[in-house]
Amino acid sequence: MEFAKLEKFIFEKVGQTRLPGVSAAILQGKDVSWSKGFGYRDLARGLPATPQTIYSIASVTKSFTCMAIMQLAEAGKLKVDDPVNQHLPEFNITPSGETVRIWHLMSHSSGIPALAYAECMIDGVTGAGENWLPIATYSDMLTFLSGAQDWTLTRPGERWFYLNEGYVLLSAIIEKCSGEAYKTYITNHILKPLGMNRTVFEKEQVENDPDAAIPYLTAQEGERKPSTYPYGLSGDGGIISNAMDLSRVINAYLHGGEQEGIRVLSPESIQEMESPRVVTPNQGSGFGVYSYGYGLGMYDNFFGHKLVGHSGSVGVATSYIGFIPDKEIGIAVLANGSGYSPSAMGMYGLALLLGEDPEKMPFVQRDRSLSELEGVYETYQGTLKFHIRKMGEYLNLEMHHKYGTQSVPIFPETFEGGTLNFYSVANGYRMPVEFRKEKGEMSLIYERYYARKTGKLV
Repeated sequence: MEFAKLEKFIFEKVGQTRLPGVSAAILQGKDVSWSKGFGYRDLARGLPATPQTIYSIASVTKSFTCMAIMQLAEAGKLKVDDPVNQHLPEFNITPSGETVRIWHLMSHSSGIPALAYAECMIDGVTGAGENWLPIATYSDMLTFLSGAQDWTLTRPGERWFYLNEGYVLLSAIIEKCSGEAYKTYITNHILKPLGMNRTVFEKEQVENDPDAAIPYLTAQEGERKPSTYPYGLSGDGGIISNAMDLSRVINAYLHGGEQEGIRVLSPESIQEMESPRVVTPNQGSGFGVYSYGYGLGMYDNFFGHKLVGHSGSVGVATSYIGFIPDKEIGIAVLANGSGYSPSAMGMYGLALLLGEDPEKMPFVQRDRSLSELEGVYETYQGTLKFHIRKMGEYLNLEMHHKYGTQSVPIFPETFEGGTLNFYSVANGYRMPVEFRKEKGEMSLIYERYYARKTGKLV
């Protein structure tokens, strides 16, 4: 594989989205074949990111939590089909009158929609929000959930609702069944056996590490503000790790639960984790059906292969691990901020490893097209100006004048040939918006206007 193409792509996206730093590593077979840091782990001190830099891995933690549950199942201390209240009697939520079982929490299919505890807590801790939830213990979580019966929507096992709260409960079950604190159990039974020696949970451990990333919040104007990791998280997002350590757990997934001769889980349990349990609503990626297993998601047709992985975000840090079992390849990507998605960087790298052209992936083509459309468009003789601005997955059309700005979001619909079709909504009507590329020039048809691109945004 030509790693230079991946390096160029990551470098470009780090710059475009103002990410402070990114670290990544690729696993082929049982060996790390490439690793690299981009940008800064510490802006104030000018310290570069390295492949060993530690970051919050956010929701990638969930795969470790499910690995622990499967270990306890192998030890006969629980069954994934056990009712949750068999281990946590205080849990009394019964969606549609039915029992929530451990595997429902593992697969986010309990019937309880996201109650946004983690989002509220993360925003409160990092200073990004004003609300505050005092959830410091499992008892606090059970108190928080005590009134949630009326918020349930579907039968358990029926629909995917990403539920961080469920993974806090799984952490409590791990403690009840193992007799060890969650963090102690994960460290002793997964991290140490896998040789993940710089994967930690505690603030003191991070502060004493010589290669730790500073977490950053990015303000609307692009300013990056030093912040903190939300250390109060547990099995839903509490692990701090690095790309090199994560390559070791990827290796275990790729080789039936074994890393360098040490087995942490049986091949059968690994297969259970990577088996689809519920189809998610997040479809249309171009990679087939996206389903969720136990702490891992999976596409069934990533260039003809099954792609297993998980992403994560705590606002001040984002993450991704992804691997293709039948090719024994995987990638880990970590960042100390929110910007271009690490999962997109990871899939770009995996496509290259498969010998495919990642520029043909739908999300890459869409992103390139949206970026190309940005600029200033003018009608005949400059009578009117439209400013087209990329806003993540859509565009914003702006018309500026002395007394304010009119802003209209426009959403992509089809990308075919030289015509790019979008739509907006005005006065209850769905209005087509069309971009044309002819002879190297870009033009816009919006409402009754025809405009040509005349310059870049300032």
